[in-house]
Parts: sequence; C-alpha cells; structure tokens
Amino acid sequence: MTLNRVSMPTYKAFENLKHHNAILHDSVALHSGIQLAAWSNNRDNITQYCDHHTLSLYIADGYESYHKTAYGWKNGGGPDRFCLMPKESESSWDIRDDLSFVHLYCTDEHLREIGEKIWDRSPAAFTLDEKTFSQDERITALYRHFLLGSDWHQQANQLTLSTASTLLLTHLIQHYSNVQWRLPGVKGGLAPVVLRRVLDWIEAHLAQPLLLADLAAQAALSEYHFARMFRQSMGLAPHQYVMQRRMAQAKRQIINSDLPLTDIALACGFNSASHFSNRFRAVYGITPSQLRASRP
Repeated sequence: MTLNRVSMPTYKAFENLKHHNAILHDSVALHSGIQLAAWSNNRDNITQYCDHHTLSLYIADGYESYHKTAYGWKNGGGPDRFCLMPKESESSWDIRDDLSFVHLYCTDEHLREIGEKIWDRSPAAFTLDEKTFSQDERITALYRHFLLGSDWHQQANQLTLSTASTLLLTHLIQHYSNVQWRLPGVKGGLAPVVLRRVLDWIEAHLAQPLLLADLAAQAALSEYHFARMFRQSMGLAPHQYVMQRRMAQAKRQIINSDLPLTDIALACGFNSASHFSNRFRAVYGITPSQLRASRP
C-alpha cells in the first residue's frame, strides 16, 4: 500500500537562492508544510522576502556573512549560529566568504497547525520573532544530531527527519514566537487499543517512507503528544522503534527466505542496498550477505 501525499508548496527563499551564487547540495520535502535544503555560498548579495518561515542553520564558516540593518551591515555568523526569517519578513545579506548552511522552510499553515494541535489553542495572531546570528543549544543539538546525521534521501530516515523538524518548530513556537506557550505535560502512554492499532499499522507499512505525522494520525494525536506517549508505552522513540522493526523483519527474511537482498531492503523501507547493509551491520555486527551465507 502506498501512502497518499499531497502536492508540495514552493518556497520563495529556496527559489530565490537558486538564482544566485548559492550551490544546492541536497533537498528533501518531508510533507505538505516542511522542506529541508543544504546550501553553500560565497561572494553573493541576496535580498530575501519570505512568504513562509525560514530557519537558517549555519553548519560551517559564515564569519564573513553580513546582515543589513538600520545602522549598516553587521556580521556575527559562524558555526551553530541560526537566523530566523518569519513569514512576510524581508532581509538583505552580503556573503563575503564561505558559508555552509541548512534551511528549514515551513508554511505558516503548517506552523499554526503544529501549535494548535499541541496546545489546543488558536490565537488571533501567531508570529515568529526575527533572529539574526543567534545561538541556542537545543536547536544546535537537534540539527547536528538528526538533520546532519542522516542521509536525507533514504526512505528509512524520513521518520527521523520529520521528527527532528517537528521538534525544531515546536521549540520555535515555545521560545521565539509571540505566544511562547509552555509545553503541556504528557502523563501516561497510549491506550492499549490505540497502541495495538499503531503497532499493527507500522508493521503493515515498513516498506514505506513513514513520517511522524503518519503515525500520529493513527492515534488521532498531535505529533508532540504522540511521540511522548509512544515513548512512555514502548520505551523507545517512534523512529527508534520503527528502525528496530525494520531490522527484525530484515533478519527474519534473510534467514527464512531466498529473496534477493535488494528485495528485502526495499521491503524493509531501504531504497539503498549499501545503506541497508551498513545499518544492518551496525545493529547485528554482521552484514546481510554474511548472515545469508552462514545459513545451514
């Protein structure tokens, strides 16, 4: 069964960069409201007008990146700095030396949906603060560990990427918005009948590029509440559990069937045989081909 995905929006900041000196190294659309893009740039002048929200994460260099202010050009960039460009903001940049960065684009509709689902509130006005060359340990930890530590185009990593993106956006709402609501407490796990439905659904869709929103929908919960309640029930984050089940299914099929290893990889949600082999070896200490060869 194939999951239905709606058409993806376009993001002006992304399209604008493609018409400048910036080099696009990677990009992935996670669902109808989020896209990631990895860029590098040098010797460029850019004015960005966003019809969406953009979180810019500096990966490397950026010391000679300048932002135009009312008092002239100011710099302050460097690794692990971030800039937040809210919807309808306009900013001008002078990139005078090397800069490597990741952009997270988010529609206003998706950000508002996240906030309303988590806090069960719908404010009259919902805006993000504009930030330039700021630092936040939580943001750094999330993008370094999850976004930079995953191959964006491996289907098996989509759940990890969507989880990290939702956590980043939740953090922005909590700390860099006009509402700054405190995160609601989550006590207890999923009801047994709901947990069984979620686990059965996961088993039936291991071959698909799952997103956190897909799993949360099975429990009729926000992604925030679902992730925490699932961990309470299973002792693992959703992306950790799904990977565990993919590995278990792969091992079982390698031992008990004569299916080609590439078919097993695809059936377990991996669209790359090498990525499948590396992940399998990291878990079991042996490659799929070595396990297949060791059968009696």
